[in-house]
Parts: sequence; C-alpha cells; structure tokens
Amino acid sequence: MSKAARTRNRPPRPSTARELALLCAAAALDKKGEDPLLLEVGELTGYADYFLLVSGRSTRQATAVGENVTRTLKKAGRPALGVEGLKEGTWILLDFGEVVVHVFHQPVREFYDLDSLWGDAPRVELDLAELDGLIIRKPESSGD
Repeated sequence: MSKAARTRNRPPRPSTARELALLCAAAALDKKGEDPLLLEVGELTGYADYFLLVSGRSTRQATAVGENVTRTLKKAGRPALGVEGLKEGTWILLDFGEVVVHVFHQPVREFYDLDSLWGDAPRVELDLAELDGLIIRKPESSGD
C-alpha cells in the first residue's frame, strides 16, 4: 500500500467557534442539506455561540446529513458532545459545545419554526464556494 493510499484526508481542526460552525454547514451541504441558516446566538444565550438550522427532504436524508456532520467533525478532531434524534431523522440535535446543529425533516422544521423563534439573532452569510472548499473528498479512482 502506497503512502498516499494510507494518508487520511482530514479537514482542518477548527480553532474558533465560527470556523466550527462553517465546517458544520459545509458538511451538511455536502449531503445536500437544504435551506441552511447560521445564526449567531452568543449574545442571546449562554450555552452556544452559533446555531445551524438545516433541512432534509426526507427523514433518510436528514439522517444522512446528521451523520455526515458528525463524521466530518470527528475527523477534524471535534467529536460531538451529544447527539439526539439521529435514528428517527425528524429533528436531529448535534451539540458541539459552542455550536449546536439542528437537522430537520422539512415539515418538522416548519412546525417548530426555530427560524422565527431566533429571529433576533444575527444571520451569518454563507459563501457556498468557501464552504465547498472546507470539505476534503476522496479522489475518484481512475479504474485503470
């Protein structure tokens, strides 16, 4: 096995809460998470600096998004402190300390409407090209 084959591609370890939140968003979007909303809640709550809200079109997709966020952050050296709802896929809560990720099946997101509940929180603009650059993907095999 070559050294390149043994090398694991890992995203960089986030050094700030903002970098952590952006890596969570990138991982969610990598599995086609929809309607991402990153809220800066540090001034409004004492337990997190950012909330990320993202949706899946189905419970299966929401679960895939949640699993990818968890896996990506673990590879980056920031495993989740708590995970709830991953099996059900309707409302998944991922706690990374200063960042809390909510992955919803879309109808559940609409019902609970955290987007409006946290309406006073500043929204963080997400640059999709920047987020895509945070995800390390395995090189495609040439099949030779």
